[in-house]
Amino acid sequence: MKQKFETRAIHAGCESEPVTGAVMTPIFQTSTFVQESPGKKKEGYAYARTHNPTRTALEKNIASLEEGEYGLAFSSGMAAISTVTQMLNASDHVLSCDDVYSGTFRTFEKVFKRYNLILYKGRAEGFKEFS
Repeated sequence: MKQKFETRAIHAGCESEPVTGAVMTPIFQTSTFVQESPGKKKEGYAYARTHNPTRTALEKNIASLEEGEYGLAFSSGMAAISTVTQMLNASDHVLSCDDVYSGTFRTFEKVFKRYNLILYKGRAEGFKEFS
């Protein structure tokens, strides 16, 4: 049986913490995790800036709420934009709502202009024809 949105908002992505037995995901405030030797990480996490248990729980939670397969969380909107645009090829077409952060448009118009990315701006409702 599928859980209701409210239940998923609280519990999706939460797994009991194996060492302490905490039921809700704790906030991990560490920058590094144990390695077998320098440069040889163990299974799991290595460096908190790239991935950590707290962020994994958040990503699973948001993916569940948005009914997606998985989610990605970034420390800033510009980090997300940079990541997505690095997956594009020259002359790719990009759909964007017209009410996103204005820095997004400036980034496309100034920084990514050299890649000839084609940016379509409009109301989200108007993009139904592209689905």
